Amino acid sequence: MSYPSQLPIVDLSAADRGPQARRLLHAQLHSAAHDVGFFQLVGHGVTEAETRALTDAMHAFFALPEGDRLALDTTNSPHFRGYTRIGDERTGGARDWRDQLDIGAERPAHVPAPGEPPYWWLQGPNQWPEVLPELRLAALNWVERLSGVAERLLHELLASIGAAPDFYDDVFGARAHPHLKLVRYPGSSGEGDDQGVGAHKDYGFLTLLLQDHVGGLQVEREDGVFHDVPPLPGAFVVNLGELLEVATNGYLVATNHRVVSPPGATERFSIPFFYNPRLDARIAPLEFPYAASAPGVTADPANPLFAEYGFNELKGKLRAHPLAAARHHADLLVKDGQPVMSA
Repeated sequence: MSYPSQLPIVDLSAADRGPQARRLLHAQLHSAAHDVGFFQLVGHGVTEAETRALTDAMHAFFALPEGDRLALDTTNSPHFRGYTRIGDERTGGARDWRDQLDIGAERPAHVPAPGEPPYWWLQGPNQWPEVLPELRLAALNWVERLSGVAERLLHELLASIGAAPDFYDDVFGARAHPHLKLVRYPGSSGEGDDQGVGAHKDYGFLTLLLQDHVGGLQVEREDGVFHDVPPLPGAFVVNLGELLEVATNGYLVATNHRVVSPPGATERFSIPFFYNPRLDARIAPLEFPYAASAPGVTADPANPLFAEYGFNELKGKLRAHPLAAARHHADLLVKDGQPVMSA
């Protein structure tokens, strides 16, 4: 089977253009989410000025002296917030050739009390560079803005498969756990590997990715081959996370994807936003007309899925950030730094 060079393109603004346009939107969403698990989103309403405010601040951050960035090292944070230097993050056990700033909802630290789940460590303050106050403003504005876009998109997606649009509203709300990354790929490592970030699926509901013009994102299709995702100016690349696959018993698919490092010293920048529910959310099976034809969730013994969202994210953080995990959460690790948890 041959595949088009571009993912399906979905125009979210069609939801406001009358019943016929909304029916077409739902048909496109249904097909993209069921068949591919990835699509390009346009008509989302995020302006060029909003985008520029964040991208300018991001470029200014990565242009800071290394010492200023390392002052925000993720190993300072038991909440896995802050700066991760090139090669310190892992996917599939191998190093990712990129550096990044991890940002979440700005909330007080929640140190788990005796008997509370350890995933409450994931709630806490961010680390910000004092010399770039505009970064804090732009990043937190982006989290709020994209949370609104993702909520609207999720409503339309659920409606597209015949489910109640508000079915999962109670697992989000004021205590949702969104996550934003500002990522730089500095080019190839020069050591023969090209893993910008290794093949993986996202843990939450939806990911909205702003990628620059360089490219490098690849999505695994039904043929088992990773296909390039050409950048589309002004669009977000959207992919479904594991929670939606679990909630629909595999009818909607979470798809493996990766980033291949750009050649030579070419830099690539990207901004993924992860729309995640409350840490303590238990994800009920979705009620929808196609449930009987769902094929079941993809089985992966190396990646067990938990009913409570927080356990899924904590499992991922412990694996991806071994230095921070060893410093702050050694009690949650077993042999070879792998996490041990039970829901």
